[in-house]
Amino acid sequence: MTLKEDNYFIKKVAVITGGSRGIGRAVAEALVARGSKVVIGDVLDGAGQETVNELNAKANDGEKNAIYVHTDVTVYKDVITLFKSAESEFGGVDIAFLNAGVINKPDFMFTPLEDEADDFLPDINFTGVVKCTRVAALAMARRGGGVITITASCAGFGGPFALSVYNASKHAMIGWTRSLGMLKDICNVRVNAVCPHWVETDMRHKITGYQVDPYGPFVQESPTVKIDTVVKAVLTLMEDPNRNSETLMALPPDVIRAQPPIPAFPEQSNPAYDKRAVQYEKDALEYYKSLLDPALKRYEQL
Repeated sequence: MTLKEDNYFIKKVAVITGGSRGIGRAVAEALVARGSKVVIGDVLDGAGQETVNELNAKANDGEKNAIYVHTDVTVYKDVITLFKSAESEFGGVDIAFLNAGVINKPDFMFTPLEDEADDFLPDINFTGVVKCTRVAALAMARRGGGVITITASCAGFGGPFALSVYNASKHAMIGWTRSLGMLKDICNVRVNAVCPHWVETDMRHKITGYQVDPYGPFVQESPTVKIDTVVKAVLTLMEDPNRNSETLMALPPDVIRAQPPIPAFPEQSNPAYDKRAVQYEKDALEYYKSLLDPALKRYEQL
């Protein structure tokens, strides 16, 4: 799989959550190298500012390539500030890469029963993606459209007992992505998800560090996908206008392959239902388009 013309990214503005390190940082570097401006949102302030400083060191004529905004993706106020900062600094948002995420300890099922601890991962991995997607769609609709790419995982198609909550959150991201295909017709915003296998990042190193749990040594022997392959998959989803509501896997060592959803069940269909489904698509599109302008006005007042 090869990328199309890199000219697509020239003068685009991208918001990246979890962009301080790992996949997020690699995508930020790739976008800046192709002529985009980048706004990094993260809670790792030191690493985030360091990344931005390095990106700006490559700028011409003293222009900024990037800014950093402290962002807790579970808090709407932070997410709105992130996107508004992109608008005020660079004029708008064309691209969002929703990459912030965490992973659970392999022994999660038998750790103490604590609400805050249990809510931490789902709030970041899924609820954070929902909040960022909603804000991104409004910011992009103001500009005439854009593209959102979500970092899901191959774990969203299955997964081991040891990563039960992480797997569930990635299943949710894939379901979210596949549910949003209509956004393209409503406001010209495409939503896709990249689904990497294990990558040599801090997240993998955290898991392999659990040597008492048998999952750590097991992951240590797992094949890994090159981070450049993940970046290539992400850029492909961003620049290809035909990719919408799609899940694209990045597999070891350098394989990119789409993973389509399962076909519709024949048992759920009959002639009357099928006819109504066609009408529903038309009615729904008209209805949701009518809700866009009021939503944009609320966003502009924030």
